[in-house]
Amino acid sequence: MRLEQALEQIVPADQVAQAAAKRRWDSIAKPLGSLGLLEEAIIRIAGITGDSRVCLDQRCVVICCADNGVVAEGVTQTGSEVTAVVTENFCKGETSVAVMAQVAHCDLLPVDLGVARAVQGDGLVVHKLGYGTGNIAREPAMTREQALEGIEFGLNLAGSLCAQGYQILATGEMGIGNTTTSSAVAAVLLGCAPVQVTGRGAGLDSAGLSRKLAAIEQALALHQPDPTDPLDVLAKVGGFDLAGLCGVFLGAAVARRPVLVDGFISAVAALLAVRLCPAAADYLLASHCSKEPAGSRLLEELGIRPMITADMCLGEGTGAVAALPLLDMALAVYNRMSTFAEIAIEAYQPQE
Repeated sequence: MRLEQALEQIVPADQVAQAAAKRRWDSIAKPLGSLGLLEEAIIRIAGITGDSRVCLDQRCVVICCADNGVVAEGVTQTGSEVTAVVTENFCKGETSVAVMAQVAHCDLLPVDLGVARAVQGDGLVVHKLGYGTGNIAREPAMTREQALEGIEFGLNLAGSLCAQGYQILATGEMGIGNTTTSSAVAAVLLGCAPVQVTGRGAGLDSAGLSRKLAAIEQALALHQPDPTDPLDVLAKVGGFDLAGLCGVFLGAAVARRPVLVDGFISAVAALLAVRLCPAAADYLLASHCSKEPAGSRLLEELGIRPMITADMCLGEGTGAVAALPLLDMALAVYNRMSTFAEIAIEAYQPQE
């Protein structure tokens, strides 16, 4: 499916189904709204799918992996070779998110969109847009055609997963240097200075953070990305992982399936998707609030609130996967709890 066609198919969430889910929650024998954002998440999912009978048994975390040329500017603590190692470890089940996904009964799908060397492993999907992006401090990250290809690949991958029966998708990423590219994209889309959205990533010291800020400022001055054109921003200062994730968010919306936003990088990709299609915001669920400086600001821009606030900043989809057991518990109450009528007690009444 082409991007233009996908954008035309995304519709707002079903308010009738949301209202039915809200009535179900309010009928359950407990104080009204007492499960807070967990109740809200189930209501949102009902609106997304158009059915108040919510089921999330089949789930998958999609992890988009790619390298970033800006690493040459000394903006990271480790080298790009780590991206390939971790990408292959996803396939071996030897990463944090792989272990957490087993606990959450969640399938894991690593995708190579631009790792700087050939990688392989069981279950790995390979769709290389390049062997790492360009160094944004010196050249554009990618061509506009590559950006579009990455988005379309992601949206079709999400569509295929939903057609296979997955009822919820989680998002993750891996790519040394991708907090730099994500900070650059965030600065443009949010209309703020890089210093307001740029953090230490995976553990930079003060000198490294200064180099990171300088690289972003140089990239924005050099390329002048157009904030009204998400594809231009992505192509000039983004990453292949952001392109693929942006597509996953859009593809889930086309298929009317909920998709969990992970942390900072995932939220930047979600914002790209929403800037391309505002209705896509209805299909997003916030898992947690990233420890990165722009974490809460991005969620506010997307209009979603996190179920978890735990100072997480690992990436890989760990926050998104961590939210799945919370949704399981919420659904257990939603589907199995007795109602006020069933136990013959007076229902709670809304209070101002």
